[in-house]
Amino acid sequence: MTLQQCDAPLSDRSHRTPSTSWALLVLSATQLMVILDGTIVNVALPTIRTDLGFSDTGLSWVVNAFFVVFAVLLLPAGRLGDLVGRRRVFLAGLALFTVASVACGLATGPTWLLTARAVQGAGGALTSAVVLGMIAGLYVEDAARARAFALLAFVGAAGASIGVVAGGVLTDLVSWRWVFWVNVPLGAVVLVVGALVLARDSAPGLGAGLAASKALVPSTLLRSRAFLLPNVVLFTMTTAGFSFQFLTALYLQDTLRLDALHTGLAYLPVTLAIAVTSLGLSGRLASRSGPARVLVVGLLLFVVGMLMMAALPDHGAYAVHVAPGFVVMGAGFGLAMPQVTALAMAAAPGDHAGAASGFVGTTQQVGGAVGLAVVALVAVHLGRAGGFLVAAAALAVGTAVAGYLATGTATRATSSRANVR
Repeated sequence: MTLQQCDAPLSDRSHRTPSTSWALLVLSATQLMVILDGTIVNVALPTIRTDLGFSDTGLSWVVNAFFVVFAVLLLPAGRLGDLVGRRRVFLAGLALFTVASVACGLATGPTWLLTARAVQGAGGALTSAVVLGMIAGLYVEDAARARAFALLAFVGAAGASIGVVAGGVLTDLVSWRWVFWVNVPLGAVVLVVGALVLARDSAPGLGAGLAASKALVPSTLLRSRAFLLPNVVLFTMTTAGFSFQFLTALYLQDTLRLDALHTGLAYLPVTLAIAVTSLGLSGRLASRSGPARVLVVGLLLFVVGMLMMAALPDHGAYAVHVAPGFVVMGAGFGLAMPQVTALAMAAAPGDHAGAASGFVGTTQQVGGAVGLAVVALVAVHLGRAGGFLVAAAALAVGTAVAGYLATGTATRATSSRANVR
């Protein structure tokens, strides 16, 4: 099934075809590239500073130039996908991202690299903003769509861990430039395959769409509790997730004295737990008990994992004190993430899928950035445990909202709209 068939009658698109699988592979591989790019560069920063002459202040913008542009453009990129076609925006973003990766690896000074990183962020935003909407359009069955979102959740978690390890290996064995050039062959292959398997989707056109509504987020989405409440939950999840990565990385390196490579490897229990629960359990449980109930269970495990992190001792051992909490946290995230995404996207009308996808992506970025800023400030004044407890408290709020969703009050409206569509 190709994206061109998304407007076909339900009876015509109730079965999965090889084209659907290829399309999902393309979309997932692109997300992996973008996520990798967000973490793979961190380990290479000291070498980049030496080779290109960055100041300590300017060096942070090797990371920030990507993420600031990425976050700012997610909403307009998603809306653009609704107006001119999500396939067109996706492929344009992928091409831009790949070309910018070449430019990053060729950089001879700070200005060159920061400019190329900003362009990378723009390309990443164009692709990521429409991915959720495109995946939602590939499937009509809730269970199949949930499995696809589970794969995307796993790709996100795995990509973050792989990026840290790959950054250390490439910098040590080859050159920091390959931290960026590794995107090029993958991007070229995915671009070609994507052009073949992602068919054109219908769109009103930029002029007609803007004449109808100049809003980045359609009012239909802003009035929908069934759409907004999963985004509230997602906000708290990314607050906790970013805080978890930040605080545990400091603990592993500053307290347990692990180097960058072994720090990346230390996150493998999290990745494996997410793989097992997101790919193996989340969808099956949701088909039996409903996505909102599975979301609540996952969030409860997530909260428990964060509380276990808050109890980490100053002289702990990885296997005894860290790994168990990593597994619990990963299991909770793996159960919850596919379902919160599925709930949000199920509440979005098909013609606003791009805007909804961009909104969900923006929620993740803002939740991560704002939440991490608050948690990091708390950790400075109250210690690591205080930071974990604040993140767990935010996640507890998300759990309460998910509990409300599980009552069916908000989701019944979604089901009614889905039946109408």
